[in-house]
Amino acid sequence: MRIAIDTNRYRDFCEGDAKACEVLQSADRILMPLPVLAELRAGFACGTLARQNERVLSIFLDRPRVAMLMPDEQTTFHYGRLYAQLRNQGSPVPTNALWIAALVIQHRLMLFTRDDHFKHLPQIPCV
Repeated sequence: MRIAIDTNRYRDFCEGDAKACEVLQSADRILMPLPVLAELRAGFACGTLARQNERVLSIFLDRPRVAMLMPDEQTTFHYGRLYAQLRNQGSPVPTNALWIAALVIQHRLMLFTRDDHFKHLPQIPCV
């Protein structure tokens, strides 16, 4: 299983959450979307454990099954379609969530998240 990890599930993993650990251990490939990395680093910058959190993140990103997932021009087409869908549904989601969703669709991944706003996008398969 190839999964994209959301910010909240990365934090769950770091805190030793059993489900998060189980899912990540069973994944063939774990992809961290760029917006997730940005959210994590924003949180680190506002907290008191920035260096420690950055060390843990670096170890996580250095694992052979983990890779960054970067947006490209194709991502913008998925973003646009998802944005229009959500606008027509009257169910906006945060901008970073929209980028994450576009990357998940583009790369045909499962999304590992706890965020309910992805339920407005039934085409996003969630773990």
